[in-house]
Amino acid sequence: MTDAARAAGRAVVAKGAAVVKGATVLKGATVVDGTGAGRYRADVRIADGLITEIGAGLGGASEVDADGLVLAPGFIDMHAHSDLALLLEPEHPAKVTQGVTCEVLGQDGLSYAPVDDTTLPALRRQLAGWNGDPADLDWDWRDVAGYLDRIDRTRVAVNACYLVPHGSLRMLAMGWDDRPPTPAELDRMRQVLARSLLQGAVGMSSGLSYTPGMYADTAELVELCTVVAAYGGFHAPHQRSYGQGALEGYAEMVEIARRSGCALHLTHATMNFGVNRGRVGEFLELVDQALADGVDLTLDSYPYLPGSTTLAALLPSWATEGGPAATLARLADPGARERIRYAMEEQGSDGCHGVVADWATIQISGVRSAELARAVGRTVAELAAERGTGGAEVFLDLLRRDELGTTILQHVGHEENVRAVMRHRAHTVGSDGLLVGARPHPRAWGTFPRYLGHYSRELGVLTLEEAIARMTGRPAARLGLDRRGRIAPGYHADLVLLDPGRIRDAATFEQPRLPAEGIEYVYVNGTAVVRQGRTTGARPGRALRRTDRGTLAP
Repeated sequence: MTDAARAAGRAVVAKGAAVVKGATVLKGATVVDGTGAGRYRADVRIADGLITEIGAGLGGASEVDADGLVLAPGFIDMHAHSDLALLLEPEHPAKVTQGVTCEVLGQDGLSYAPVDDTTLPALRRQLAGWNGDPADLDWDWRDVAGYLDRIDRTRVAVNACYLVPHGSLRMLAMGWDDRPPTPAELDRMRQVLARSLLQGAVGMSSGLSYTPGMYADTAELVELCTVVAAYGGFHAPHQRSYGQGALEGYAEMVEIARRSGCALHLTHATMNFGVNRGRVGEFLELVDQALADGVDLTLDSYPYLPGSTTLAALLPSWATEGGPAATLARLADPGARERIRYAMEEQGSDGCHGVVADWATIQISGVRSAELARAVGRTVAELAAERGTGGAEVFLDLLRRDELGTTILQHVGHEENVRAVMRHRAHTVGSDGLLVGARPHPRAWGTFPRYLGHYSRELGVLTLEEAIARMTGRPAARLGLDRRGRIAPGYHADLVLLDPGRIRDAATFEQPRLPAEGIEYVYVNGTAVVRQGRTTGARPGRALRRTDRGTLAP
C-alpha cells in the first residue's frame, strides 16, 4: 500500500465476504498475540466489545485495511500516575496515543482513596507536584469503591485498576508519626486494607522513600502483605532506596514476600546514581534467586535514564514528619534549614536515596506558582550559580515558595542498567509518567512507542514479540485480568494496530507532550479511541475490579 493510500485512511465498507451485523473486521493484520509467540497473518473480527473470530476471509459491517500493520493486544501501563488526570481529561490523549488501554493507579503508596476529611486535604497538598490540585474537582469519594465508581461515572477512555496506597492507609490510622503502629492502629490498617481489596483493588502499593510510608518497618509491611495475599493481590513497592541502599532495599522487599506469601511486583526497577553504575547484575542475581526459591515476582521499568519525582521527596525523613504544614514550618526555621542543608550536601538524605545531592543532576520540570516559572528547565546548580549562592539555599527556597509543589527530573540513570532490566524474563512496562507541570518527563507520552521503536526496531534489545508480551500478556497475568492481554477468541477487544516501521516516541525533554507516531488504531472494549492516527474522543473505558474469584471483572 502506498503512503498516499495510507494517509487517505484504512476504514472501508465491507464487500464480498459474509457480513456479521455490527462487527468490525481488521483485515490482513500481522498478529502479535501477546504471548511471545511468533507473528502470523489473519483477519480479526470484533463485535460487542469482544474478539469473536480469527481467520481468513472474514467480513463485518465495516472493515479496516490492516495490511502491513501489526495487531497487538492493548498495552497495559503497570505504573501510572493518572489518578486525577483520568477525571479531568477523560479522553486521556497521553496514553491512548501510545496504545495504552489499561493503567494501574494508586502507585508509590500515595493516592486519594481511602481517605477521610483530615487526610484528603493533606494528600492533595502533598501530591500537587504529581497530579496537580484542581480546586474545581468534586472530591465526592472517600473509599476505593467510591473512587472506582467515580471513574465509571466520568466515562474514561481507558480501563483502570487500583492499588491500595500504604501511605494513605497509615495516615488514616496514625497520621504522619515516625514510629511503629500500636496494635490498634495496625488492626485498623488491616481492616481498611481488607475492605479496599474487597471493593476491587488489585493489591497494595508502598512508597518507602516518601512520608509517611518510609516510617514503616519490615514487620508492619509483612502484616499488611499477609492481608493482600489472602485476597489474591500483590505488593507493588517503591522501595527504600534506588541509590546507596538499593540492593538492601530490594532484598527487604523479597524478604517481605517470602514471609507474607504475597506476590511481589518491583516498580520502576533499576539501579540509579553513580554508586550503582554497572551493578545491575547484582540486582538481577537477587531477582533470579528469589524466583528460584518460588517467590512470585515481576517487575516493571521505563526506557529512559532520568527519573522524575517531587523536589520535596528529596528531603530527609525527619524534615517531613507531621505532614506538609509541619514541613513548611521547618523550611522557614533557620536551624532546621541548616540541618537539612547538612543532610543534603554532606551526609546524604534518606529522601535522596542515601547519596549527597548533586545539584547539577536535579532539573526543575514544573512549579505550582507562576512566579517561579522561569526556574522550569533549569538545574538547581544553574539557579544557584545565577544567584551566587549554594544549591541547598535554592532547594530550600523553591520548596518554601512553591509550597512543596515543585517537580523535578533527576539525571541519575545508566543505559547499561536500563537495557539489562528490560531483557529480564520477569520484566513488564510501566511509564511512571507525571502528566502535570510545564515540562514533565516525556515518558508520560512516549514510553511504549520508545520500547517498540528505539529499543526493539533500532537497537534490537528485544524482538517485537518479546516487547509486546512485556506490555500485554505478562502484565495481564500479574493483574489477573479476565480475558485481556491476548488476541484470542472470547477476549475483550482491547487492541492496537501499529506500523512497525514507523512507530516511535516523538516526546522529548524539551517538548514532552508530543504524541507518538505509528499508532494507527486503538480499541478499548471494542470501541476505537484512536482512528487513522487521531483520537476519537470516545470514552469506553471502565474501572476493573478484582472479584472474590481473584480475577478482574469487565
